[in-house]
Amino acid sequence: MKIGLTYTGSAEKHQNYVDWLKGTVRSESPGIHEIEVIKFSVGDDNFEEIRSCDGLVLSGGVDIHPSLYGGKLQYMKAPKKGWEKDRDLFERSLFQFAMEHDLPVLGVCRGLQLINVCLNGSLVQDLGEKRDETHENIVEDKRHPVLIEEDSLLHIIAGEKKGEANSAHHQAIDKLGDGLSVNSRAEDGTIEGIEWAAPDGRPFMVAVQWHPERMFINGFADSFLYKSIRDWFIDEIKKREEGRE
Repeated sequence: MKIGLTYTGSAEKHQNYVDWLKGTVRSESPGIHEIEVIKFSVGDDNFEEIRSCDGLVLSGGVDIHPSLYGGKLQYMKAPKKGWEKDRDLFERSLFQFAMEHDLPVLGVCRGLQLINVCLNGSLVQDLGEKRDETHENIVEDKRHPVLIEEDSLLHIIAGEKKGEANSAHHQAIDKLGDGLSVNSRAEDGTIEGIEWAAPDGRPFMVAVQWHPERMFINGFADSFLYKSIRDWFIDEIKKREEGRE
């Protein structure tokens, strides 16, 4: 099984995703999932490798360029080193390929925002001081409750209506993208997860605003917000492979 994983820009953070996907407590220990993780980045210029992948994970990272969703170039916490529009366009192409070829997709933090933007949605460019107290990481991830919609796929996956997630973002979904449905929110109303509103005939797609890969590394109690999501994603890949045999 090959899973494509977009590069966050940090080797350490990238490894967290690899360990989470493989079920590896430490990078040198054997994982519970026999998975080859393919790193995708503009620097590697390896778009064609997506053709050999069985699934795609869109990772976290820098803010998406405002021109892609009609946002303003000047806002309170715009990235000091600037945006990475080449990355945005590269990953948009990966997502489009995945949708066209029925590849299961997971989105994490920026990945959720990218999916929303790809589907004509928009973003809140700064959550503001009050909501930053809940969501933005200064030294380490924040922790807060997540409320899961009962009629959602995420509820089926998690088996719970509420859990504690981590948080490390200052932006969020504003206008919801075409064909999407909200599957979870923070108590302040911030959108925490999305999925297809009408999934029939579409490849599996779930995206969350929190960081399941760091919840896995840090051993959060509510494993259904990181372990169950990963396992369901892998099962969707297996079902797709079985259907092709």
